[in-house]
Amino acid sequence: MSKLTTKDLTSIAVMTALTAVCSLITVPFTVPFTMQTFAVFFSLRFLGGKNGCISIALYILLGAVGLPVFSGFSGGLGHLAGPTGGYIAGFLLSGVIYCLGERQADKGRLLRYTLQAVCLLACYLCGTFWFCHVTGLGFIAAASVCVLPFVIPDAVKISLANLVSDRLNHQIRSKS
Repeated sequence: MSKLTTKDLTSIAVMTALTAVCSLITVPFTVPFTMQTFAVFFSLRFLGGKNGCISIALYILLGAVGLPVFSGFSGGLGHLAGPTGGYIAGFLLSGVIYCLGERQADKGRLLRYTLQAVCLLACYLCGTFWFCHVTGLGFIAAASVCVLPFVIPDAVKISLANLVSDRLNHQIRSKS
């Protein structure tokens, strides 16, 4: 495993902070509408799978120890154990899946979007199963409340994450 450079560590910290800020941009709902999905997929795309996963894990760790980095300025293990904690854990699962498929996804836009759709589906499944476990709601009922309203907004956020990452990487390469 390669060592992380100072640039890597700085980038990871910035993306962790971005994820925390994006979680605070919230529209209350059963599962709040936030910009976390944008930040998670932007981190994975911009930093790469490994460093993106580290950023996501650091974000979750900060929230787990009680820093108010989750939606609604919340934090703590109680939030992770609550109904929406599975979606937060699903972000890390998405990162791991992204890591596993990143090389193939770099071969083309369709492969990248397919991998990102699989990552999002994994996040949805992880979160919805946890939501069902905590609330006692059936899977179909939970998915209709916790997933269906988010599919299109999340697809837009992922597209935006790709666009911003591509543009930023282009700017960085042209300055080098």
